[in-house]
Amino acid sequence: MKKLFQNLRIRHKLLLVVLPLVIIPILAVGGIVSYTSANLARDGVNRASRADMEHMAIFTRHLLEAHYRQFQVYQRQRQRDFIRELKNLARTAADIVATEDKLHRQGKTSLKMAQQRAGKMLKMINIGASGYVYALTSDGTLRVHVAQEGENIINRQDGNGRFFIREMIDSAVKAKPGTIGIISYPWRNPMLGDKRYRHKMAAYIYFPAWDWVIAASAYTAESYSDTRYEQQALADLKRKIKRKRVGESGYIFCMDSKGTFTIHPEDEGKNFYNIRDNDGKAFIKEMCEHKRGWIRYPWRNKGENRARMKIVRYEYFKPWDWIVAVGCYEDEFYQAANAITATSFKITLLVTMLVAVIAIMLLGIAARVLTNPIQHMISVIRRVKSGHQHEQIHINSNDELGELAQTFNHMTTIISENQEMENRLAQHGKMASLGVLSSGVAHEINNPLGVILGYAGYLESKIPADDPCHNYVSEIKRESKRCRKIVQDLLSYARTPKSVLEPADINVVLRQIVDFATNHTDMRNVVITTDFANDLPHIHIDSDQIRQVAINLILNAGAAMEDGGELMVTTERHDNNVVISFSDNGCGIPDEILEKIFEPFYTTKARGTGLGLAISRQIIEQHHGSITIESNVGSGTCVRVCLPIDQQDFNI
Repeated sequence: MKKLFQNLRIRHKLLLVVLPLVIIPILAVGGIVSYTSANLARDGVNRASRADMEHMAIFTRHLLEAHYRQFQVYQRQRQRDFIRELKNLARTAADIVATEDKLHRQGKTSLKMAQQRAGKMLKMINIGASGYVYALTSDGTLRVHVAQEGENIINRQDGNGRFFIREMIDSAVKAKPGTIGIISYPWRNPMLGDKRYRHKMAAYIYFPAWDWVIAASAYTAESYSDTRYEQQALADLKRKIKRKRVGESGYIFCMDSKGTFTIHPEDEGKNFYNIRDNDGKAFIKEMCEHKRGWIRYPWRNKGENRARMKIVRYEYFKPWDWIVAVGCYEDEFYQAANAITATSFKITLLVTMLVAVIAIMLLGIAARVLTNPIQHMISVIRRVKSGHQHEQIHINSNDELGELAQTFNHMTTIISENQEMENRLAQHGKMASLGVLSSGVAHEINNPLGVILGYAGYLESKIPADDPCHNYVSEIKRESKRCRKIVQDLLSYARTPKSVLEPADINVVLRQIVDFATNHTDMRNVVITTDFANDLPHIHIDSDQIRQVAINLILNAGAAMEDGGELMVTTERHDNNVVISFSDNGCGIPDEILEKIFEPFYTTKARGTGLGLAISRQIIEQHHGSITIESNVGSGTCVRVCLPIDQQDFNI
């Protein structure tokens, strides 16, 4: 049996080991879940019921707010209609006076008769329950009035102590002819039995021919407040609120802050401010004091044998000073929970069996998911073994298999790097051989080149400039110099002298090179600007070699800007290094060339040797620094040279 188990594949072993560990806990957990779900159901129903009560209380308050805002809008519209009506009556009254004045001017009646007839007609105009039209002269004497005709009321004051008659007369007299003004004021008329001030409005117009200010006035409450309509709408709203039930016996009720029920299914209009629950607590008083929140108290209705806990959520409606409350007995919450509990046991048993079947299926899938990466690893290892050392395992997880794959990839990377290192060592050996060859050949080449240059210079000085042979001799001289430079660059790369490091100010060294390069023929159309940091410390460098690197990079930038451009040379401190940047806005370097630009003998120039940047990198590496190039085709190139400030960290 043991041998049979050992010979099974991993996925089959997983099924045999894990399957019992999955099914047994599922069966055990099913019973626990069934019991726990019943309790959670009760808690959930309780929370949901409380949330419903809160939403219902807030919704009822919103209904009252909507009703309140609706009648606010309604009353504003009625007020606008009322003002329009007052203006129309004032204008009608003015037309009556104008008609009588016209008859007087035509000689058909006397002025006194015309004014009497006009006054009689104005008195016949009624506005609402107690509104009327009156006329007074500019000195405040009433010429037309239903009760105080002949009196002077220029010094009358409203409820705020304002001389509103003076204000009305001054405004009417100064207004343009035919202009109707509006004035509002608090007024109390003892003749009508008023005990408090009420809001009153008047529309007035001035008739200059008779020196009359004609006004139509009325109380606003009598004119645009439709009390019966508002009461009917409120009664409809109350009926809707009363019909809404909460649970089996819960309901919504409203009361003012004094404890008087304004909306209640049975006790509307009664005051219960001091009523107490079965524990003796004045719960209505507490609600009136807090105005918003939750309250829980024992309460026994008529005909019930025992008290039950009741819970109430209440909100405050400030415009009417009402408290909106939603109440329900707690035991009614749990009726749904009890039904859920019975159903929960049945469903849990069925679900447990279903989950066990699904677990078996998923376990089979999981076994394949776990073993497939192992098979993938085996196939990759076989390919690496056959010589494909750049093969990598695809990592799709962070588990142990992922860590194993990552370690294997790291191992293959190290093997590849070792091979590349061996190739580089072989290349270095070739370059060492090249150095030995160069040092031997350079002497043999330089001697005949020197003779050629000497005779070429002699012939150039003897042949006139207009002689065709003069150009041939000049070409021989130029090409000979080029050959000598190639030999010198070859020797410089093969035998770069060891750097002699001394403290120096890098800004001074660069400033000297920039001054030299500014006057160089290859930089004729290039503007060189500098931005050197002032806080740089002296660093240990070989000044001559750094000058060689700088002039090489500057001339390369100039070659990239044949039609002119700008070269920015900057220095800055970054951590424990000095960074020198050479940024141009030339043609840029393509990515495929950028990868090879530091290789020896690689050049894009027609007459270049391809050793300038290779020598520069050798020099910077001898200074334990680094040189990097960033370039975008069409926008320019930036070369950064990074030199350490403290060379003592390196064993030079």
